[in-house]
Amino acid sequence: MPKTTPLNATHRATGARMVDFGGWDMPLHYGSQVDEHHAVRRDAGLFDVSHMLAIDVEGRGARAFLRHALANDVDKLATPGRALYSCMLNDAGGVIDDLIVYGFGPERYRLVVNAGTAAKDLAWLEPLRARIAHDARLTPRHDLAMLAVQGPHARARTWQAFPALRAQTEALAPFHAVEADGMLVARTGYTGEDGFEITLPATRGVDAWNALVAAGVKPCGLGARDTLRLEAGMNLYGQDMDDHVSPLDAGLAWTLDMKPGRDFIGRAALERARDKRAFAGLVLTGGGGILRAHQQVEASRGAGEITSGGFSPTLGRSIAFARLPAGTEPGEQVQVHVRDKLLPARVVKLPFVRHGRALIPLEDEERQTS
Repeated sequence: MPKTTPLNATHRATGARMVDFGGWDMPLHYGSQVDEHHAVRRDAGLFDVSHMLAIDVEGRGARAFLRHALANDVDKLATPGRALYSCMLNDAGGVIDDLIVYGFGPERYRLVVNAGTAAKDLAWLEPLRARIAHDARLTPRHDLAMLAVQGPHARARTWQAFPALRAQTEALAPFHAVEADGMLVARTGYTGEDGFEITLPATRGVDAWNALVAAGVKPCGLGARDTLRLEAGMNLYGQDMDDHVSPLDAGLAWTLDMKPGRDFIGRAALERARDKRAFAGLVLTGGGGILRAHQQVEASRGAGEITSGGFSPTLGRSIAFARLPAGTEPGEQVQVHVRDKLLPARVVKLPFVRHGRALIPLEDEERQTS
């Protein structure tokens, strides 16, 4: 039996198409995935992300524990409420999970981890805490709901639904959060658009959802969430990286804090790593197919593989992430095995789209086939 979020009955009453997503009963869409995608790019969309798990890390040993457990350095969280994206690695340098960590002081942090890896993450973190930080506590917050309001008008519509929040969140910088009215409101997201991620007691989840919908925010499902994050160049755990893939091979080297003086799990393996793969975007330059995960890529320096792919509603063409031979550069022409065909594609720098604007130039042949 799949797990359910506090909003499950609301999704069903709204007519959502529900699917099993990593053991959770979640909405795929509410009628049109493409319409939901465009709503986020052009106005404001609303996602139920309550399947993700918040884990509070508190106590005198919290800072030291997280400095060892995470590949990015929580010492960057000097301002209360600041957020940091990080990978959590195993001893071989593979990615156990990617997560957001919020800092509220040297003795109080919150991790937000992926739904499908939450049990694995806790099973990894708790023995580690017991070994190196007896005076730190881990508290999984199963009592919370999480909503994401995303799009160019997301903040304004949130203030329409919750007028009292405006004074406390209008000056909030990107990748910062504030505790307000019993909620944690963070200016973060997974779509490449502005907006808020709001964490609040599960008992308030339905009322908050309904208030946002009444303010004109369009309910959106997992389908739009995936095409939005793909356009925005944001990795998906389990597709673009996992326990056997290093951040160095997943375009996530920028999340690693390798300054001298801090040892973290996986660091030694990263320092020994050789022959790192290029991680880049692909744009299909001819018609006849859609780029999908696991398709093989023929490049000038050897073979590669698509990790995530699909159709971009914003660009009107198929796009993908691919792990390619080292030295592959943007602009290179490659070929992709799509069923029984070899289709042409162009290597591009990620992301494809940010804040509603295409960031990649279209070549003449792409204009003709779009």
